Amino acid sequence: MKRLLLLTPCAMLVSLLLSACAAAQASGAPSLAKRPVEGRFDVAPPVVAVTPPGPLPTDLAGRLARWEADGASAQQAFAAERAGTVSLVGAAAGAPVASERWVVAQQAISRLIASRAPLTAALADIDRLYLERSIDEAVDGLPDIYALRERLADIASGQDAVIEALNGQLPEQ
Repeated sequence: MKRLLLLTPCAMLVSLLLSACAAAQASGAPSLAKRPVEGRFDVAPPVVAVTPPGPLPTDLAGRLARWEADGASAQQAFAAERAGTVSLVGAAAGAPVASERWVVAQQAISRLIASRAPLTAALADIDRLYLERSIDEAVDGLPDIYALRERLADIASGQDAVIEALNGQLPEQ
């Protein structure tokens, strides 16, 4: 008996929904079928010919070579400073803030950061060049510029990780 009472409202609801669907179809509601006008714009877009970027202009090749050399020399200077900095930071790891060992370690980290100045300057110059050439729509050489920027950015991010790790070993002010 209880099942019958529960099924009765469900059956009524289903019959109401079905009658509503039938009423909507009989009321002249618009069809959802595709109309002839809707297929008018089903055409392939025209092919746009885009010329690929050409080689790097000769005036920029020298600048890129200089920036690449600056990045390499900055990486060598960073590597040379890194070993001494690591040992000084290790010695100051348990030292209190503003103690002699802590100050010496902070100075070593500052020298390490300063050793990478040619790299960060080269990255800034490359970014400026890339933006200027992109704005002027001078696409010749952009792949070379972008490739050098990516190489230098990878070096810089590796150096950033080293500096962050060294700073993490020292207590903060």
